[in-house]
Amino acid sequence: MPSRIEQLSRPKPNLLKFPDRCSVYWLDELPTRSKNTTTAFELTPRLEQLAQSKESSRLIEESSRSPEWMVSAAALKARPSERVCSLALPRMPADGWQPERPLLATLSVAVKNAKPSPRICHLAQPKQVKTLLTYCSVDSSAHSISVPNTPSSRILQLASPKQVHAQHSLARPVSWPVPDHVLKAVASERLQKLARPKTRQALFEGYDPYRVSPAARAATASPRLLELSLPLPRKCKGQ
Repeated sequence: MPSRIEQLSRPKPNLLKFPDRCSVYWLDELPTRSKNTTTAFELTPRLEQLAQSKESSRLIEESSRSPEWMVSAAALKARPSERVCSLALPRMPADGWQPERPLLATLSVAVKNAKPSPRICHLAQPKQVKTLLTYCSVDSSAHSISVPNTPSSRILQLASPKQVHAQHSLARPVSWPVPDHVLKAVASERLQKLARPKTRQALFEGYDPYRVSPAARAATASPRLLELSLPLPRKCKGQ
């Protein structure tokens, strides 16, 4: 039995020594050549059944036939019954039906020569429009005022414009002159000291934002602060 090293030392087989393979599967030996070079296939009965062409439907045949076809002898000699004859009659219009009138009806001579009566002339006048203060009449050129034109004291009070408050001051203009004493004013040492920004050390320089000063520790709240710190009475009812 050859050892493992001898098996690994052997060269690999030349798989390309079969130049013409007639099968898609790998074969160790060439297949035997026959006179008939083509492969003979045998179909199963199921494959033969599936290979047959699909039969056309009867509906497709009826729809594809010619629009002209022979009429049978029985249809030529058929006699319609009374029921079929009654159903074949056209539908009659309902009682009282009238045909449509033409778009432009012709006027008779009597209508053209007719003269309206005084009642028709009175009804043909436009309706008088009633306004809130006046009644307009078509015949009269002037307006007759039926509502008194003297307003009451309440109407005069409501019609008066709203008065400005006694302490109301008008809007100050955007630009105004600066007085001379303001221009010549000199800030005191206290104002200059308060105007300087507060110097603080950075965090990397040792500044502690949470450090409380000794004065804040010894501080005592005033009565006003104690009063403001109490919660609202309406929020303490349930407690």
